Amino acid sequence: MLQGHPSEIISQGEFNVPEVEETGLTFIENAILKARNATRYTGLPAIADDSGIELPALNGRPGIYSARYAGAGASDEDNLYKLIDEVKTLPEGSRQAQFVCVMVLLRNAEDPVPLIAEGIWKGIAITEPRGTNGFGYDPMFYLPQRQRTSAELSPGVKNRISHRGQALRKLVKQINTLLSD
Repeated sequence: MLQGHPSEIISQGEFNVPEVEETGLTFIENAILKARNATRYTGLPAIADDSGIELPALNGRPGIYSARYAGAGASDEDNLYKLIDEVKTLPEGSRQAQFVCVMVLLRNAEDPVPLIAEGIWKGIAITEPRGTNGFGYDPMFYLPQRQRTSAELSPGVKNRISHRGQALRKLVKQINTLLSD
């Protein structure tokens, strides 16, 4: 998604950056923790994100716990079916859902003013998974205007309209403004 940007993008994996525990209480806090961890290990600016799915009828759950909703070490499938079981208890008209992504850029480990961008992608949680593209909750995230789940979209379409795509485009605009100042 960053092809063509003038900055050189290097995966944290190339630096063997260890994962950091997500102890924040918000997507913003967790994204900052991840970026700060990466800058400490690499000495370079870092982009990190935190994302998840929220259902208003479930008080925003799973939210920041999306990746570990069914417990520590749970698979994507375990998380998916735990949420599907909860959605089945909700009346049909109250199954609104949204994917949220917060993406941050820290220029260094002590950066007091991170660049922060958010993307929100609205849909409906369904109880019969559909599609094989994507991961996590994509098979249950239905987009009425497209009559498809996120897992039924091509990667190109998904990158254009998803929460991550939205957040990244906003972050790139901020980066470009910063570079031009």
